[in-house]
Amino acid sequence: MAKKRDYYEVLGVDRGASADEIKKSYRKLAIKFHPDKNPDDPTAEDKFKEAAEAYSILSDDNKRARYDQFGHAGVGGASGGGAGGFGGGFTMDDIFSQFGDIFGDSSPFGDIFGRQGGNGRRVRRGSDLRIKLKLNLEEVANGVEKKIKVKRHVTCNTCGGNGAKNGTSLTNCNGCNGTGQVRKVVSTMLGQMVSTSTCPTCNGDGKIISERCDSCAGEGRLLQDDLITLNIPGGVAEGMQLSMSGKGNVPARGGVAGDLLIVIEEEEDALLKRDGNNVVYDMHLSFIDAALGTSVEIPTIDGKARINIESGTQAGKILRLKGKGVKDLNGYGKGDQLVHINVWTPQQLTSDERSTLESLRHSPNFQPKPGKNEKGFFDKMKDFFH
Repeated sequence: MAKKRDYYEVLGVDRGASADEIKKSYRKLAIKFHPDKNPDDPTAEDKFKEAAEAYSILSDDNKRARYDQFGHAGVGGASGGGAGGFGGGFTMDDIFSQFGDIFGDSSPFGDIFGRQGGNGRRVRRGSDLRIKLKLNLEEVANGVEKKIKVKRHVTCNTCGGNGAKNGTSLTNCNGCNGTGQVRKVVSTMLGQMVSTSTCPTCNGDGKIISERCDSCAGEGRLLQDDLITLNIPGGVAEGMQLSMSGKGNVPARGGVAGDLLIVIEEEEDALLKRDGNNVVYDMHLSFIDAALGTSVEIPTIDGKARINIESGTQAGKILRLKGKGVKDLNGYGKGDQLVHINVWTPQQLTSDERSTLESLRHSPNFQPKPGKNEKGFFDKMKDFFH
């Protein structure tokens, strides 16, 4: 699957572009690549959808901030799916209903982009849902597919979401003539002033239900458990928020569903500690094994691994296992596992053990003789982490 392009590149704007610049660029691209304007270009619709996907992220301050910090994974696009993240995808109706208002009545595509009804009413958007997702170190490091149940408002299948019995057609509201808004003209000393407010008869719907749906009582939606598959990319971190477009609540009587926001929580591992894309393991080695050398088995993210300890290994030495860390979120390989050597000193000795060590106390090879090039602990840590 092709790698997703940078959203700023798609819209042809700088990373510091203003909201007006982003809107202007999207409008230009949407008109250029509109499928109806390019009937002989099979790639036009894909480019049209790609521009809409980029605009949906960069026009939203919260989504744009997540994208700037975490890339496509921060807005659910790391899985390589369609617009909106986690493979959700934009349909043409989604695009027209969400972004049609930026074209205005003068647009040559007014009828198409005005699928709000051409009456100035904005398409309703459902509320977002937020969940917390706990992941262990292995899941964080390599990525994971999770199936979760989310209680959310979904479209009523009986009425198709319009709230009318058996999905029957609705009638225009007489109070607002189907616009969802009523105008009030007030005469003042300065002349006439016109104000607009939501129609109290239809509550802004513009339509009247003559007979309500039995399944949803006219709501056009039902609250139920929905099984959702999440593809979490490797390299996510504690507190990161991913989004899945269209998996939030559906609004009453039609509109665009909100997003599902997934907040990542990392479960602490008993043995391995994460440091960025690296993992650190504190290994306690006996004095004899450090002096003579040995082979030991240690835990890693992917299971057990055996490493060799050279004779004369000093306390504080750090061994590096390449590629045994966490996947980089932006696809730049994997971190390493750092093994920190702690030489363990016995606290209790038998008389024979004490006698043996006493006989070696003054042996020349047991006298500390650090070399000039031997680095201290903090210098070693600088070498590995900086």
